[in-house]
Amino acid sequence: MSLRAAILLCCLEPSGALGIELDLPGDAVRTAVRTSEAASELIAAGPWQDGSVPSIQAEGPLQRRAWRIETSSRTTLQILAPLRDQLAKAGYDTVFTCKDRTCGGFDFRYSLTVLPEPNMHVDLGDFRYLAARRDSDQGPEFVTLLVSRSSSTGFVQITQIGATVTPVTPVNASTKTDSSATNQSAGQIGKGLLSDGFVVLSDLEFETGSARLGAGSFKTLSDLAQWLQANPDARVTLVGHTDSEGSLAGNLALSKKRAASVRTRLVNDLGVSAAQVAAEGVGFLSPRASNLTDEGRQENRRVEAILTSTR
Repeated sequence: MSLRAAILLCCLEPSGALGIELDLPGDAVRTAVRTSEAASELIAAGPWQDGSVPSIQAEGPLQRRAWRIETSSRTTLQILAPLRDQLAKAGYDTVFTCKDRTCGGFDFRYSLTVLPEPNMHVDLGDFRYLAARRDSDQGPEFVTLLVSRSSSTGFVQITQIGATVTPVTPVNASTKTDSSATNQSAGQIGKGLLSDGFVVLSDLEFETGSARLGAGSFKTLSDLAQWLQANPDARVTLVGHTDSEGSLAGNLALSKKRAASVRTRLVNDLGVSAAQVAAEGVGFLSPRASNLTDEGRQENRRVEAILTSTR
């Protein structure tokens, strides 16, 4: 029997009672956490149709977490069903639930806010979504579940937002950090640029369905800015990469736009000289892994910083 991994969602009752626990399999590994003390979130409440997804506006403290489940046997339904049942027992009503094609496939997936690869992976042909709501004296509380899988690994994203949500550290849970979640210092960024000629900015997150860079603080981007400011003669080119799904022209355009968004953040928000940074995109023409597997496609979707000059 596998050990349990529990997430304390901490959707507190008005009386201040303890929050509920959602139990995940013991081989679940947390890969990413995003929190905000005050946020707005559109909760998908219906399938993609007529160019949009019916949604509910939610506001309040927000917590978004991703988990990876090392298993080859559980289906997306087998992963989601126990979580759904736990929410129901805690007094949450299902607002909407669907499966890949019935959700609206590509268009529905890219209407959602999803933590970036490789922390959260969504297979467009095999994912499930659920939104649930519970009302309290302080206002509505929402939990959304997004479950998908690759050929051998399950992925779960749990988002909670509402009047009484207080993000806390998981209890009785695996606290291992995914080794693919890069936590480079500015010195390590510089070392990688000087020794290898490039670094992968692996923690970047783009808004769904667009090339706009997310509003969060990205460690690798801050570190790159610090290194460039400390080395004013250095020049880098940001290069966007995609997997091989879709046309070459479309992927070239998307990859360049995403690289340009990263450049804008470095120059406008982080104080890097515009002369130090260029932006290009190569689409799927420079893969790091095979595009024939989910894992390979995940690795291929990235933005790299390439050192072009130090003088």
